[in-house]
Amino acid sequence: MIKLIGRGEYVLDLPDGTPPGHFGLALKDYTHSTAPNRRFPDLLTQRLLKAALAGTPSPYTVPELTDLANHCTEREADATKIERRVDKSAAALLLANQIGSRFNAIVTGASPKGTWVRVLQPPIEGRLNGNVAGLKVGDHLQVKLVHTDFARGFIDFERSEGK
Repeated sequence: MIKLIGRGEYVLDLPDGTPPGHFGLALKDYTHSTAPNRRFPDLLTQRLLKAALAGTPSPYTVPELTDLANHCTEREADATKIERRVDKSAAALLLANQIGSRFNAIVTGASPKGTWVRVLQPPIEGRLNGNVAGLKVGDHLQVKLVHTDFARGFIDFERSEGK
């Protein structure tokens, strides 16, 4: 579900503007302060709240807040890319000694860039090479592990006709 909805985005919500709210929670007024990847945005929010409660001016101008919101969104996207890369490398390392093994899988993506499958046990995704004609997202099939590359986070499968 999260993958389908997409990533979050930090935005500036001015007092006289319409709050963007939170789509998933159907709330107009929303802020969040728990995830480790949000420590800097939380600090900004806390400074703004502290100033508002004290009746003092905002510690940031509107252009500064807009720039900071964009910066936080970009850094979170960078962190997500790194996390995905580490996960892929860990999965490739886990499967490295299972070259030639067969797995039940489901097609999770099909585009001009390639066809992707998720092995059901362990739940790991990789690229499907070879004969992919006629496959659609959601199709179940059996695959054989043919290659892993820990350094690049690559896992390659081929269709398998039997055990």
